Amino acid sequence: MDSLDLIGHLANFLWPAAVTAAVAAGLAKWLWREELRHTRGWRLAAWAGAAGTAALGGGLALTGEDGRMATYAALVLAETAALAWAGWGWRAPAAPTTSRPAPRGGAR
Repeated sequence: MDSLDLIGHLANFLWPAAVTAAVAAGLAKWLWREELRHTRGWRLAAWAGAAGTAALGGGLALTGEDGRMATYAALVLAETAALAWAGWGWRAPAAPTTSRPAPRGGAR
């Protein structure tokens, strides 16, 4: 295999992760535009693409073959989890505040 074949094989291996990451990030920004207005689309796509690439690599390592349906299912789940993490994050709920409200009518 020469270098051009290697580049072609890598591109075809990474293509599903890249395309689904871009589409999923675009759909997430469109569907949840208010909640994700402060999150950049490229950040969502990068996190989803990295997770999808890891899922494809893990599927190839576990099964020894590329293009298995279980690998593509793992790709979708990994990209969904990455979009949730990058878009909303899993933060602890805010602690309740104990401050008192300001008095009405001003100070005398």
